[in-house]
Amino acid sequence: MSENSRPSGVPEYGPSPVNPEWPPPPPHAPRQPAGGPAAPTAAAAPAASATPTHRRSRGPAKLLVAVAIVAAAVGGTTAYGVQELTGGSATGVTASSAADTDVVPASLKGTVAGVAKAVSPSIVEIKAASSSGSATGSGVIVTEDGEVVTNNHVVAGASQIQVRTSDGKSYSAQVVGTDPAKDLALIKLEDTSGLKAATLGDSDGVQVGDQVVAIGSPEGLTGTVTSGIVSALDRDVTVSTDESQGQQQWQRGGGWPFEFEGQEFNGDTGGSTTTYKAIQTDASLNPGNSGGALIDMNGNIIGINSAMYAPSGAESSTAGSVGLGFAIPVNTLKADLPELRAGAGS
Repeated sequence: MSENSRPSGVPEYGPSPVNPEWPPPPPHAPRQPAGGPAAPTAAAAPAASATPTHRRSRGPAKLLVAVAIVAAAVGGTTAYGVQELTGGSATGVTASSAADTDVVPASLKGTVAGVAKAVSPSIVEIKAASSSGSATGSGVIVTEDGEVVTNNHVVAGASQIQVRTSDGKSYSAQVVGTDPAKDLALIKLEDTSGLKAATLGDSDGVQVGDQVVAIGSPEGLTGTVTSGIVSALDRDVTVSTDESQGQQQWQRGGGWPFEFEGQEFNGDTGGSTTTYKAIQTDASLNPGNSGGALIDMNGNIIGINSAMYAPSGAESSTAGSVGLGFAIPVNTLKADLPELRAGAGS
């Protein structure tokens, strides 16, 4: 074989002179594409070997970037498929703790209809009975075996709790733990499994102007969906922790009494109160929405709806949303869940 016909990168053998100062050839010489350039002369070999190596490095680098992007997209789709089919999450990931999961199907992403379809199965209606009457609220399923988060004021003092899921089935439930200071409670449905747990998002990433969806059971209308935006963040909302007073006000249909900047709304908050930072939204909330979900457009829960403003002096039968609703940030809930599960307050 002549020197001009030898493939590039193949070392010389035999009687051809070799300069001892040249660097040794690589252990595995890179393959040259078919029909590639002929090998250079012996004097130009070192420079020529560097040039094709540089050309080849650009191709694989671009390919790796493209493959990484495709792999990420496929991975996300696969994880969603597992969550949809199992009602939970991919192995090793808790369905209720993912911060930025796309719960909404790709074909409906960014739509209220998509959020409603994906999240409604995770929202329940709660009816709590006590010695002074009964109250209706909402709740969010956080585990497949029936853990449901709601507001403390929905179940405070209840002697009997009935929960209805989106498919119309009814279950008895017991209080696991309560936190009046954060107006949160955890209840557990009896004799159930295979429920669809909601995905808890990250309320620290919420911004004013973000689109949101609220799902709950206002006035006992199970699975009601409304939408709006985040109107403000870190509102200091003060609510009553007096169980008897709260239950009586709630039963009259005026919504849970709360205080903001020294003014009381929806009734007297009483002497026993607690204050928390709330997300303000103009998504329509009405009596019965308490304990339901405030959701981002990817289907992640970002807040637990807890209070609504009703015009001063409005009759209980006409009290309704005027676009001023408040939700407990979901990160407050996530931090509180271990204590609720341990039976705090119960």
